[in-house]
Amino acid sequence: MTDSFPLAGKRVLVTGAARRIGRGIALALAAEGARVAVHYSTSHDEALATAEECTRLSGLPAPVYPARLDRVPEITALFEAVRKDWGGLDALVNNAARFTRRGVFEITEADWDEVLDVNLKAVFFCAQQAARLIRGGGGPGRIVNLSSLGGLQAWPEHIHYNASKAGVIHMTRALAKALAPDITVNSVAPGFIPFEERDYSQTQEGPVSQTPAGRAGRVEEVADAVLFFLRSANYITGQTLAVDGGLSIR
Repeated sequence: MTDSFPLAGKRVLVTGAARRIGRGIALALAAEGARVAVHYSTSHDEALATAEECTRLSGLPAPVYPARLDRVPEITALFEAVRKDWGGLDALVNNAARFTRRGVFEITEADWDEVLDVNLKAVFFCAQQAARLIRGGGGPGRIVNLSSLGGLQAWPEHIHYNASKAGVIHMTRALAKALAPDITVNSVAPGFIPFEERDYSQTQEGPVSQTPAGRAGRVEEVADAVLFFLRSANYITGQTLAVDGGLSIR
């Protein structure tokens, strides 16, 4: 007998679930029979489309919640809405993030806050609120934070992003201790997962050619890693799994 965490019927909030990796995670959860809550900031139509697909896959309603995660009162309101609708929460996937490119002498305070407020501060306050709901329900729970290869490597034109994602990795370890044993906290660090609107060519100096796997990653592979941590027994906590084709190997 193990204390694994079957996903069928579990109430899971995914932040930034309207597009890209967040959407892939939400759909993978729905395919497992989880009850998925779709958070978004500005991508309203895409969030509705994700929720509709989640409902089709799981046969369960997938509520949609707007919130600006750089504003802590909106985070509080988001989780209060989830509590009212669902009565509690079983798991959180902290996926929402910002990514900008700035040279070391170009980064302003506004640039720094724009990235750190969502990528690091919001991750903590979402985890805090989720843990309250999970513990309030008396059950075990799971939190998975999306960090990045940028939290493991140094990218000179993304120092603010590097700092935010390295912070997520270490905060994951501290939260795992603080919330043990009933809530596990782990992190997934995606490598090169290309999107059409984002230019990685300078960021990682030709990442595909340097990746031992010989190719870019896929959203589904990141989602698989997230689901691994969500399903796992509470003996796995405080860990970071790089899904990067070996690019972080030193």
